[in-house]
Amino acid sequence: MHAKTDSEATSYASSPPRQQAYYVQSPSHESTPAHSPAGSPPHSASLGQHSRESSTSRYSGSLKPGRSGKINPNQADQRGGMWREEDAIVEEEAGLLQEEVDEEQKRKGIRRRFYVLGFMFAFLVLFFFFALILWGASHNKHPIVTVNSITFHNFVIQAGTDASLVPTGLSTLNSTVKLSYRNTGTFFGVHVSSTPLVLYYSQLVLAAGNMNKFYQSRKSERSLTAVVQGNDVPLYGGGSSLSSTPGKDTRPIPLSLNFTLRSRAYVLGKLVRPKFYTIVKCSLTLDQTKIGTTVSLKNSCEYSD
Repeated sequence: MHAKTDSEATSYASSPPRQQAYYVQSPSHESTPAHSPAGSPPHSASLGQHSRESSTSRYSGSLKPGRSGKINPNQADQRGGMWREEDAIVEEEAGLLQEEVDEEQKRKGIRRRFYVLGFMFAFLVLFFFFALILWGASHNKHPIVTVNSITFHNFVIQAGTDASLVPTGLSTLNSTVKLSYRNTGTFFGVHVSSTPLVLYYSQLVLAAGNMNKFYQSRKSERSLTAVVQGNDVPLYGGGSSLSSTPGKDTRPIPLSLNFTLRSRAYVLGKLVRPKFYTIVKCSLTLDQTKIGTTVSLKNSCEYSD
């Protein structure tokens, strides 16, 4: 080996060997070297990177309230106020939305009630109009009553007493009246009843009879028969001129037959119930020479409503 010269020795002594250079990291972790010597070991770079990551994690972790880092009270109050303000805004928006929903439901309910009331009113108007038409159509359909004939079976005047044993003349008269009833209604039937059929001599009742109730269907007709009789009817002074003894004056006795027929139709239940009254007054004579003979009354009666 060649001996080293003085210049080489001096240069060697002034510049230390490159492999002995090293890097010292500050324990405060606040500053990092700008560069590492080229001869530093590889683990020194990784160590610096690790130190920076740990420093960053420690710094971020210190801001979380769950860790050891502290939060400024003013900052917390400001955040709480913001949250309360946001909650108030949300509640106000929810209240407004609920009010809009309630208002819409109320409007729907009002419209629904209006439609129901309108439908009911229209239905009632139409129903009333229809009932009025039925009443007008049925009101002119009067029944036709015709008294056809009367037959006297016997007539007797005799002396006797009344129920209180007062002496007076007693009359016995038996007869049969025939009549016809016609319902002219085209879409309804009628229920018919009658007052008693009464035979008068002046104002004295000689005989009376009843007629059974019946139902007459639409546009139909029937014949009716009523028995009119009186047994031992006291005459008192009113029938002093009456006599039924053969050989005496047996002139015809003027009589009158009166009664009223009541007809009721149920056109629309109990809402449309037209009523018809037919008042019958017949003038006739009792001819004792024609006892048992049918006497026509077609031209002897008057009919009124």
